[in-house]
Amino acid sequence: MTSANHRTHVYIGLAGEGDNIGGGGLYRRADGDEEWQSITNGLPANPQIRSLKVHPEDPSVVYAGTQQGVYRSDDRGDHWEALEQPRQGMDVWSLAMHPQDPKTIYAGYEPCGVYRSQDSGETWSKMNTDRVVFPHLTTYMPPLAKRVIGLALDPSNPSDMYGAIEVGGLLGSRDGGESWESLIDGPYLRNNTLDLHGVAVSAAAAGTVHIITQVAMFRSRDRGHHWEHVQVDEMFPGGSYCRGLLVAPDDPKTMYLAAGAGGGGAPQGTQEAGALFRSRDVGETWERVDLGETASSRMFQIAIDP
Repeated sequence: MTSANHRTHVYIGLAGEGDNIGGGGLYRRADGDEEWQSITNGLPANPQIRSLKVHPEDPSVVYAGTQQGVYRSDDRGDHWEALEQPRQGMDVWSLAMHPQDPKTIYAGYEPCGVYRSQDSGETWSKMNTDRVVFPHLTTYMPPLAKRVIGLALDPSNPSDMYGAIEVGGLLGSRDGGESWESLIDGPYLRNNTLDLHGVAVSAAAAGTVHIITQVAMFRSRDRGHHWEHVQVDEMFPGGSYCRGLLVAPDDPKTMYLAAGAGGGGAPQGTQEAGALFRSRDVGETWERVDLGETASSRMFQIAIDP
């Protein structure tokens, strides 16, 4: 979301994955408009939009992650231009901006890779992931895609970065993204706690990292060295299917969690449901937000107008 001329603009990207690629697209609606407007001029055919980022100082500049790399618009999505991409066939799943230098942008890809631009997306460099060793599953599972589904920088120390991998745990960098290594390793019986869907770091708690998985939320208070289970109301026996995690842009102590039941680690036959949770103390305690009605499917993402 962003405001310009006292109007709020909302962007929604559509995408699928694997064999379930359907009709993609990108839509925008301004405050006061009655209908959503398709804004795909210049984007690839059937654009799969899995990540969006609005420039914090110039809301006319918007970045979109697609199945053909990163695109940029300088007019709130009316026109798009393709930026340099590493190579064909790499999907962008996440975008992040340096909190002190919005010209520096990070993109997370599938297959697993992190790229950085220091000139507003004109050129990109591949970050070093040679030291990444994904956790080992002791039970047989078919090969799983390794995609960087979420990226986060510590606002208090932007040299500390984190990348959530679906499915493969958490990556960490201590040098501003130059090199990466696994922060969650060792053998695991199942993939439910390795199937990450998001990562967040708040300016109100330097060094504290929250991650969300298909069954629960976890927290580290020491930059990813040790982890603890964060207690949130369970939406099915064994946990909640966590999909979206956000630190409020106007209050770093406030965090939101989008969760649900059905799919993931939920027992077969679990009825689909969704819920929004909120914390006002940087994730120490959580409460369910009354939405006025019950969501009939898992809740995936959250956006806040700052």
